[in-house]
Amino acid sequence: MKRILVRSVHEAFEYVMAHYYPFGQAEFAEKTDTYAVISIQDSHTGGFGFCFQENQYCKGVLTLQFDDIVKKVDGAVLFTKEQAEAILDFADLHRNVDTLLIHCYAGQSRSRAVGAFLIKMFGKDNSRYFETGSPNMYVYQTMEKAWLQKLLIGKRTDK
Repeated sequence: MKRILVRSVHEAFEYVMAHYYPFGQAEFAEKTDTYAVISIQDSHTGGFGFCFQENQYCKGVLTLQFDDIVKKVDGAVLFTKEQAEAILDFADLHRNVDTLLIHCYAGQSRSRAVGAFLIKMFGKDNSRYFETGSPNMYVYQTMEKAWLQKLLIGKRTDK
């Protein structure tokens, strides 16, 4: 994976649409990189009303619904360990795409936390995610715990 992009839902839609071209006119596609999408949608609205689809450029889509909260709130969905594991597995499975596109509604908290953690997981510096925004630390820490547990289980099975 060459890069991880964290975007708002509107910016993610624009990115995906830059890969669009009329049938039989592929030369008119503005972008031709391969990508995979982690689409973080709000549970209280039932999502954003659309889902990204795999195609010649999009090699995978993981759509999750959880809200931008840091503790249980009635009527809202808190990020779970199972969702963190799904993200880790998805990112690992799609290592060969050019771009991993991660979005939530505003691209500032949930998706920023996921992006920051995945950058760290792939061994790169994620400090800019904290210097230029406010990642949801509950999401980040849940990702970190799931990753450490996955590493620990991997070490046990390697013996």
